[in-house]
Amino acid sequence: MAEGSIRKMKTENAGIVNYYLPVGDERIFMNELIGKRIKLLFLNEIYCIGCGRLTKRSFAQGYCYSCLLNSPETSECIIHPEKCMAHEGISRDMEWSRGHCLQDHVVYLADTTGLKVGVTRHSQIPTRWIDQGATRAVRVARTPNRYLAGQIEVGLKKFFADKTNWRNMLTNKRTAEINLPEEKKKAKGFLPEEFEQFFEEENEITLITYPVDLYPEKVKALSFDKTPEISGIIKGIKGQYLIFENDLVLNIRKHNGYKLSITF
Repeated sequence: MAEGSIRKMKTENAGIVNYYLPVGDERIFMNELIGKRIKLLFLNEIYCIGCGRLTKRSFAQGYCYSCLLNSPETSECIIHPEKCMAHEGISRDMEWSRGHCLQDHVVYLADTTGLKVGVTRHSQIPTRWIDQGATRAVRVARTPNRYLAGQIEVGLKKFFADKTNWRNMLTNKRTAEINLPEEKKKAKGFLPEEFEQFFEEENEITLITYPVDLYPEKVKALSFDKTPEISGIIKGIKGQYLIFENDLVLNIRKHNGYKLSITF
């Protein structure tokens, strides 16, 4: 049994993805619980993952309203990298931006049972791909800051989707076979001339395998806001979702900061 506020699962790509759920000061190795029954009870307390204060409602996957408005982690450029202004010295917190926005960023193509383009900080590879439930990914470009990566992504979004179909991802439903090197070659052709210098020639493909015994046939999403007690046998984990029996799924990241009692 464990009790405390949870955070998004920590991951490591070790042949198959290993998942660790932070609960208070503990970490639960979730792979060991696949095939077993688990009970998660929401204790009706939510703590902001930014400032740690008790909050009645969570915003932006774990923040209180004040942090939503003021924290650098909830800046507009988190969702829209092309709007980042840190390279011009404009930020909610320049020290934070130097460690996050003014670092090398990667524009990538990922197979999440559908092709998508995205941006992430170089140090977040492959974590970002795992969190999205990608099974394969390839780097397209590498830039010295978030803004430039965002500009490239905006250009490529005219030709590639930029959202993951999370239901298809969780049911493992493929839309079509994807040739990542060929798609990357297409992406190079779409790059404006001023961004060609950032193109990554190497076609190294990262493969990601998830610990899933059984995929749901039709996804039924759970939420602690509607169902304070969730229990059942875990059939697998993909992205930041726990997959339960009877086609039920729980997005752990959505419940960042929720205080739970977990029995297994």
